Amino acid sequence: MFVVELTYKEPLTKVEKYLEEHRRFLDIHYSNGCFIASGPKVPRDGGVILVKNMSKKDLENILLFDPFYRESIADYKIIEFQVVKCASCLSSFVE
Repeated sequence: MFVVELTYKEPLTKVEKYLEEHRRFLDIHYSNGCFIASGPKVPRDGGVILVKNMSKKDLENILLFDPFYRESIADYKIIEFQVVKCASCLSSFVE
């Protein structure tokens, strides 16, 4: 499983310009079952995406299509972790 941490490199005015397109990107990957949760960090200097178990290369390829990546609005930190325990409602995402 992965946690993707985005850190904005641009002012929020530029982030806002691409926010709807970014949300459409997220919606695509919610609908195909890849993304589990996402949202802005507090304070709002970036965001977080929780991603189901997949190969890191596949995740990197998905993130290339995020408008925040394409427009160099955010830096991405991909944190991979091995799930040892989880709530039963998440078990389908970690298999």
